[in-house]
Amino acid sequence: MLVRHEQAPQFPEGVEAAGGLCAFLSSMRSLHWWPLHSQTSHVAAEGIQRIRPKHVKDLIPLMILMVIIFLVLLFWENELDEEAMAATLEQLHVDYPQSDIPIRYCNHMIIQRIIKEPNNTCKKEHFFIHERPRNINSVCNSPRRVTCQNHAPSLCFLSEIKFKMTVCKLIEGTRYPACNYRVFATEGSIVATCDDMGPAKIQRYTD
Repeated sequence: MLVRHEQAPQFPEGVEAAGGLCAFLSSMRSLHWWPLHSQTSHVAAEGIQRIRPKHVKDLIPLMILMVIIFLVLLFWENELDEEAMAATLEQLHVDYPQSDIPIRYCNHMIIQRIIKEPNNTCKKEHFFIHERPRNINSVCNSPRRVTCQNHAPSLCFLSEIKFKMTVCKLIEGTRYPACNYRVFATEGSIVATCDDMGPAKIQRYTD
């Protein structure tokens, strides 16, 4: 008995490959694999849209706190600057009562008070006043006026009374703190610029 073998129809190679691809895609859809990527992207996008406003709301208290801290630090810095400016005059020139330093008074005080030029060199001359600060403040009530240093247009106040002071004159050294001074005890009037708060700067002294 003859068995008839029917030959399967032959398709062009490209058509057969395309058909196999279509069958594969169809099977993937039936297994619910195909929409997984697009569905995941959609869910992720929705999650981002939902999370973003929440994160912004969470950051608002932190931002407010940072602004408050910044303002407090700025105010504190200004207060410290004002206190430093007010204390500078007394720190630079007032030593009352006079420190009990039997030898090398000037060398000790210059280092202790950090007295130097802006470029870190030794000051050629400096003086310390041995008088109460409130008595030194009276210079701003003096009717005596003199020309200020550096040819400033305003006039400076010359104290009516003389104060006990120690004058330190540089005899050796150029770079701070390697500065060596000679001590001169004297009495003299002071020349100062003043503002509403009192003496702003003591410019010099006169014998």
